[in-house]
Amino acid sequence: MLDQVARGLDDDPWDADDPDGDLVRLLFTCCHPALPAEARVALTLRSLTGMTTAQVARAFLVPEATMAQRLVRAKRRIRATGMTFRVPPAALRSERVEGVLAVLYVLFTEGYDAWAEPADAVEGSAERRALADVAVRLARLTARLLDDEPEARGLLALLLLQHARRDERAGPDGVTRTLTEQDRARWRHDEIAEGLSELDATLAVGRPGPYQVQAAVAALHDEATDAAATDWPQILGLYDVLLDLTGSPVVALNRAVAVAEVHGSDAGLAAVDAVADEPALAGYHLLPAVRAELLVRAGRPADAAVDLRRALTLVDREGDRRLLERRLTDLPLARST
Repeated sequence: MLDQVARGLDDDPWDADDPDGDLVRLLFTCCHPALPAEARVALTLRSLTGMTTAQVARAFLVPEATMAQRLVRAKRRIRATGMTFRVPPAALRSERVEGVLAVLYVLFTEGYDAWAEPADAVEGSAERRALADVAVRLARLTARLLDDEPEARGLLALLLLQHARRDERAGPDGVTRTLTEQDRARWRHDEIAEGLSELDATLAVGRPGPYQVQAAVAALHDEATDAAATDWPQILGLYDVLLDLTGSPVVALNRAVAVAEVHGSDAGLAAVDAVADEPALAGYHLLPAVRAELLVRAGRPADAAVDLRRALTLVDREGDRRLLERRLTDLPLARST
């Protein structure tokens, strides 16, 4: 009996020669609970993917100098505590779940965003796009390892449902395409079906969390035959739940879009203005970009132009910059001057 207990405590479920196992071990090592939460994600992205400190900082919406300090402190902590390169035993894995899943989500986002960029305008575009595939692969492995954690499976569902749209993220002109503009026939429907299956299975457990709720939002978009068929009232309800779970200003901004779809542009603008002073959104180009879109719908093109120009001073992705420039050019005010 003692031998069985010892084997269980020392068990590492990955074969020593399995390269995916090495990735998962590194993932769990960098997400050690002895590290501050914000440092776990940053360190893993820097170590696992080769992302630059600037890229990691952008993913967290913080200055590069702040992120550099976090990384230095995290590395010092690892050296001081002698953390081991291994997947922890099952009894200890749950304390690292949040950090591991956050790493995978940010890793995926970095790769998925690259699909919205013109392929010839971004250095290392193919490598950056591949990060999304790496994140999906690691999410599968993590969901298998954490088979009693519904959020792990919820994250996998979310990544599949979003990644299925990658081929339509940008047009031939390199301009980012919104969901309304995308050709849904070119979405990868086998991945959508898999994502829906994963989502149904994890929601059946009855322990919903932020990744499961985000996956449910993605599922409603993916299931709509066209943009007009999107179930916005249900999406708004899901964003209400997600905002209660996270308190995230970014979630609040996304919710404002749903508010506008359900209750009209004025209500949406009020929801945007309610989060306009959030420090986390101070350099976020989507805040003025969303506001500009709602101002256009409200028949206020001159005010929209002001917000679009502000968004252009903040945007750092070429595809999004081209989209904002097109929006500005298409304004009735712009055509009349």
